[in-house]
Amino acid sequence: MIKNGSFARVCAALSLLFMCSAGLGAANNSLPYEFTYGGKVYKSYEGVIDGTLKVSVVKASRPEFDESEYTVWFENIGDKPSKVLENVYALKKTFKGKAPVLRGCLGDHENYYTQYTRDLLKEDVTFTSTEGRATHIVFPYFDLVHGDGGTRIALGWAGTWEAKFYAKGSSTTVSAQTNLGLKSVLMPGEKVRTGLVVMLDYDGREEYESVNKWRAWFMEYNLPKADAQGNSLKPFTTTCFAGDTGLPNTDGSISETYFTWQRTLTKLKHEDFLPDFRWFDAGWYSDPAGNSVPYDGNWWSTIGSWELDPYKWPDHTFRESNEACHALGMKVLMWFEPERVTDVANLVKNYGYKAEWGIMSPSCITTNLGDPECLAWTLGRITKVMGENEVDMYREDNNSDPAGSWAILDARDVEKYGLPRAGINENKCIQGHYALWDGIIEFCRKNGKCTFLDSCASGGGRNDIESLRRSIPLMRSDYDRTTSAMRLHQSAGFNKWVPFHGSSTKETIDQLESTKLTPTVYVTRASLLPVWNVSGSYSHNVNLNFDEYRRNRNIWKANNHLLTKDFYELSEIHGLDDTSKWTVFAYNDPEIEDGIILAFRQETCEQDTYTIKVPFADPTKSYTLKDDDKEEATVVSGKELAEGYTLTLPEPKSSLLIHVNPAK
Repeated sequence: MIKNGSFARVCAALSLLFMCSAGLGAANNSLPYEFTYGGKVYKSYEGVIDGTLKVSVVKASRPEFDESEYTVWFENIGDKPSKVLENVYALKKTFKGKAPVLRGCLGDHENYYTQYTRDLLKEDVTFTSTEGRATHIVFPYFDLVHGDGGTRIALGWAGTWEAKFYAKGSSTTVSAQTNLGLKSVLMPGEKVRTGLVVMLDYDGREEYESVNKWRAWFMEYNLPKADAQGNSLKPFTTTCFAGDTGLPNTDGSISETYFTWQRTLTKLKHEDFLPDFRWFDAGWYSDPAGNSVPYDGNWWSTIGSWELDPYKWPDHTFRESNEACHALGMKVLMWFEPERVTDVANLVKNYGYKAEWGIMSPSCITTNLGDPECLAWTLGRITKVMGENEVDMYREDNNSDPAGSWAILDARDVEKYGLPRAGINENKCIQGHYALWDGIIEFCRKNGKCTFLDSCASGGGRNDIESLRRSIPLMRSDYDRTTSAMRLHQSAGFNKWVPFHGSSTKETIDQLESTKLTPTVYVTRASLLPVWNVSGSYSHNVNLNFDEYRRNRNIWKANNHLLTKDFYELSEIHGLDDTSKWTVFAYNDPEIEDGIILAFRQETCEQDTYTIKVPFADPTKSYTLKDDDKEEATVVSGKELAEGYTLTLPEPKSSLLIHVNPAK
């Protein structure tokens, strides 16, 4: 076992073609969920039980992708407490097919998207996440191979969850719970829900068949839109100005002030290196008592006011800096951390916060987004500062595990009602968090801003499939801010589930370490992702080579149109610390027949050649291969590419970028 530690939006969001059901009589809609109510087990039930508990389902399907999905809702429509609702399985289904295998990757912290393959006839598999950030340690995305194909499964729930896989012969049973330990009555008018369940069927046991059908579905139906006009998200670039202030800076996030930004912007304009987004990170606020936050890394313990620090940003200087960015065609994204608060007494005194909203747990003070009044206060604070300062995009962090706080709220409910209430506050808080994001997106939609968010939660803690209908991971992991070997390892697993995301583009030993070195071509190629996050001391580092920076950006620009298309891992899976192997990826757009091969001979690899098989190569065709590092191109038969093509790199820590196109 691997362990870790408005509210409904689904019906209307993102042009999803939902078919909502809410029958009032007993019905069996054949969806594979199960729950126990009043001691009785109900399977696939939809309707009203005992005149009190209304069970309804929000569901959808996209037949062109063999994809289906649903969320189950429970509501007390009576005038007294319901019976106990418990043992709620969002998914309980038996899949038929011989030789069942489970493929996937683990979560961020500790595992950093390490891939796995499990033979389910040899072992049962259980994944459990208990701390409240759903994609740390383990990952609620599963590729179940059975028979001559398989099913991809994802759970959309930003809190606790568990998934179990058990096989016998040609039958594999999958059971999945979200909101672990839910055992509660519902009070009149109260609503709870399961996590979103997504299933996508595919043919063939080759992993790339599964991966690329999923990626195409994700880009079409799960990726949020860029703006109110419904335009699709396109790859983009970001940079922080905070590394270019010349001020003391402990962690790369909090040095920026009203007198530092203009020099950076002027330099970037002069050097023709303006990004699409200015990334404005933590430390911009005053603490709850109204004091300035010093440059000592204290940004973590002073949050909650969401009021600009008047020492760092007096008058309208922050807005003026953003308007200057807009004038040059840039947008601005801004950091918040709304699920955690500090110094409740001064938040109450100075900002209208209510003391009962702050839940003290062993690790932090969590704010109760399950309380509609607290949710409204939080949303108002965020949209106020975004609106007043012309901020285009919301970036969210969460540096705490909230499950302990939910248990405290449950205990308060038990004391108040004298009835079972286990798990109820996790459900309300997760609903509240989704509603917070929906409110921010609606504010942005009405005001011409970005209708997508950033999903950071100490790196990759909130990348469940439903969160990713509202957000993208600008940084899939904090630990991506280190070596290229770590970055290649993470790309191998994460790319198979989330096509649109970013990483750092630097190479250092420590994640918060800055560098004066311009990233090499090797590091640049290892960092090729749809979101291109660049950092640098642009005006203060007199040795910075902008020609190399522009070269790196041009490599990304020339290839970013392929980075959300079909993805292939063409080398063996290896550990995150293993630098003795080759890593080879390929991207291909079958519609325009344009592809690239990215190959890396890592730093301790002794093997100077590596033979790959290219799945998208048609054996009946010939292909032109153009090495980015050479002038000449070569023509190779599709048969050779498909059956075995040998790459050569004479030196360790070197790379290839090869364009693959049908020969004319």
